[in-house]
Amino acid sequence: MIKFDEKELRDSIQNALALRPRIEHIVDEICAKGFRNLYFLGIGGTWASAMQAKTHMKERSALWVNDLLSSEYNTTGDRCIGEGSVIVFSSVTGTTVEVVESVRKAKEAGATVFGFVDTVKTPLHDMSDYVITYPANEQLKFFMTADRFLYNNGEFDEYDRYYDELDAHLADALIETSKLADDFALAFAEKHHDDPMHYFIGCGNQYGHTYSYAMCFWEEQHWRRSKSIHAGEFFHGTLEIIDRDTPVTLFLGEDSQRPLAERVARFLPQVCANYTFIDTKDYPLTGISPQFRCHISHLVLRTVTTRIDVHMERINCHPTQIRRYYRQWDY
Repeated sequence: MIKFDEKELRDSIQNALALRPRIEHIVDEICAKGFRNLYFLGIGGTWASAMQAKTHMKERSALWVNDLLSSEYNTTGDRCIGEGSVIVFSSVTGTTVEVVESVRKAKEAGATVFGFVDTVKTPLHDMSDYVITYPANEQLKFFMTADRFLYNNGEFDEYDRYYDELDAHLADALIETSKLADDFALAFAEKHHDDPMHYFIGCGNQYGHTYSYAMCFWEEQHWRRSKSIHAGEFFHGTLEIIDRDTPVTLFLGEDSQRPLAERVARFLPQVCANYTFIDTKDYPLTGISPQFRCHISHLVLRTVTTRIDVHMERINCHPTQIRRYYRQWDY
């Protein structure tokens, strides 16, 4: 397998899971002090992760929780943000201009800020009231945070058993998924690497990845035109431009919104001969109990699409770290 280091992947996941005691300490302190509302803030890929955490909590919690698009907050504001608000965000560089402005604005309004900032001695690292520094695994860090809020609110009774399973089995389950998905990913990349347009459809706690995969991966990294569509919205516009040859990929997860994706899955074969279904149910996730699979289907999906990305990169001779415009000049 190209660009696959099993030990590196296992260490990355296990070390991220090992952050949980620190996350618990921070969330427990916030809960002890009391709060009114909770926001997961981001822009681009980090907003996508925020959407996923919000969806995960909305289904289970009576807490006031939402996602927040940084650039929108900077221009429009949010009068619900103030004393008693908690802002959770993630940043790799610690310098993303829109997020810096959002954090400054939220703190001035009286919010408490909890940042996952991968780079120390940066504006976002220094501005956070609580900060944890560890690279990658953004979705896992957000979900560990969300789950502790749920637990403290009496809404996740199986919290300890769930995380015992993740600690013991998640890394191996995702490594197993990578290996099982690789042949499929190569065939998918060979077929679709030069698509003039590709539609990605998803919902539930993996819709954030559907959104980011189209925009942050295919558009930003691969320079291929694409669009993300929520499965719940597919039948209100997008269905009319799908024909026999339209490249369409449908992501099916295992949370409560799966029926929305299954409805699209029933429709596509009637009008399209160029569709692909990527279903997290196809991967065994050894050691993970059936009732917990829904919580990590977004991680399974991300693992599968990562294998597509490495093959797309090789086939197109296009290193995914280069950019035409992003952070290349001021704009």
